[in-house]
Amino acid sequence: MYVMVDVEADGPIPSEYSMIAVGAVVVEPALDRTFLGYLRPMTSQWIPDALKVSGFSRDEVLKFPQPSITMGHFHTWVKEIDRPVFIADNNGFDWQFVNWYFHKFLGVNPFGFSSQNLNSLYKGLTRNVRASFKHLRKTKHDHNPVNDAMGNAEALLEMRNLGLNF
Repeated sequence: MYVMVDVEADGPIPSEYSMIAVGAVVVEPALDRTFLGYLRPMTSQWIPDALKVSGFSRDEVLKFPQPSITMGHFHTWVKEIDRPVFIADNNGFDWQFVNWYFHKFLGVNPFGFSSQNLNSLYKGLTRNVRASFKHLRKTKHDHNPVNDAMGNAEALLEMRNLGLNF
């Protein structure tokens, strides 16, 4: 089962910067199985412009739950899904944070060792390396990680009408 994931972070890489929010949606017609978690920063480094994208201030994120608690909840949520497959709009970014945080705090990633990229999938489906799936979203992309994952999940479901089988 595909699980669309979106991450907000205060910098470009895990370990030196922090994931501050993670959202996920099980990609099925109802789109009613969602996860949203906030994480207190792990490091003192942060890039103001990166954090600004999320809409939170540094003072606000410092009040978020400990990452170990949020990742524990996320792990429990993912484990309830039959054969979860991680997919994201920019899996290179989102996967690095989710994978690192799962291994750092739980020693295991319930998604396993691989991920898929939504945008690359669309490019292959349309046979056009310049194509973008973003017009297929219904939910506005607003950097709330559940909303962003929801819009991307909607796009993936819409790709079925273009001939994609999953």
